[in-house]
Amino acid sequence: MTIHDFPTGPYPTRVRIALAEKNLQSRVRFVTVDLYKGEHKDPEFLANKNYSGTLPVLELEDGTCIAECTAITEYLDALDGAPILTGRTAREKGVIHMMSKRAELELLDPISVYFHHGTPGLGPKVEIYQNPEWGARQRDKALRGMRYFDAVLRQQPHVAGESFSMADITVIGGLIFASLVKLPVPAECEALAAWYRRMLERDSVRHQPVFRLIAWNDRHTALARRLPQPQRRP
Repeated sequence: MTIHDFPTGPYPTRVRIALAEKNLQSRVRFVTVDLYKGEHKDPEFLANKNYSGTLPVLELEDGTCIAECTAITEYLDALDGAPILTGRTAREKGVIHMMSKRAELELLDPISVYFHHGTPGLGPKVEIYQNPEWGARQRDKALRGMRYFDAVLRQQPHVAGESFSMADITVIGGLIFASLVKLPVPAECEALAAWYRRMLERDSVRHQPVFRLIAWNDRHTALARRLPQPQRRP
């Protein structure tokens, strides 16, 4: 199997976490698609890999390409006949898919819109059109989403109930994206913050390449704050 992705992207990280949880890394070859160069919008990529121009994409040995994190995770989870991420019973499957979709709609996707419209995003070569007002609205929606999942996690240990699942991975992706765009979890969201600290202890999560990028960004920001600020002329 081949996965076309960008190693530090929040959406690709979701699939990389699923791979690690299923111990399937050795069965996958990664091909980097450079988002900042717009390679995911290249006509050849759109025609042969993913019409939607998003990452990641799972390419099977027969040439079949599966896009969308949920679809890829479902495929990976079913390979060994022992699903652990997408649910075993009809009830589990329904709840996990519902909560994962909510995490996309209320947290991860709004932060993505904020990144593309409310920040420099992927740069002028890729971000041809930006609407800062729409970006700000989506940022606020993501903050409301954080408060919703905080309320959920005050009642149960994981996003979809008692066990770690695809829904947890989706919220992890959202909080990774929040870190990348410097959108902090509200201080009152103590349950969400505590849950995230627990998630970062999982081997499948803490070894992901994106956390090296986040650490580098944090060090760079801390250094910049210590540097003397230029004096403004009167």
